[in-house]
Amino acid sequence: MTFYVEGSKVLTPGAFEFVFESELKRAVRSQNYLTLVTVEASREWDGMTVSADNGTLKQVAQLIGREVRDTDLLGHTDRGTLGLVLLDADFEHSERVINRVVSRIENYAFPTPMRIAVGAACYPTDAVDATSLKRHALSRPIVNWRRGLPPSADQKH
Repeated sequence: MTFYVEGSKVLTPGAFEFVFESELKRAVRSQNYLTLVTVEASREWDGMTVSADNGTLKQVAQLIGREVRDTDLLGHTDRGTLGLVLLDADFEHSERVINRVVSRIENYAFPTPMRIAVGAACYPTDAVDATSLKRHALSRPIVNWRRGLPPSADQKH
């Protein structure tokens, strides 16, 4: 079993969870900040929304991977969700990276209609454990799009 999704620098779900929790423990011990950014991708077909498949997640990961440091973690968290862990970064400093990720997604022409939500949570400001950080980041999206849909529906929320 490999730590990375084939042909990419994206961590598999199990590897991401392990490394994320290890880095969170390190942040606690060293009293550093850590920010978790989540990118949820889903597709719309015939009025139904379905989680993005692994190919789509890989495409999104490659797109946003250009905007992060080599030391930051990028991987699958749950079905249809990518996680980006910004090490030693409070929310204020993470906003620069988040804005670059958002800009990259906004300017990319996806081949099929998609919904994309980007959320973030910071340790220790928003939560103090991995589960709470994920829940916080997923429940409070910073940006929520409907991309590639008819013009009236293709707006930021």
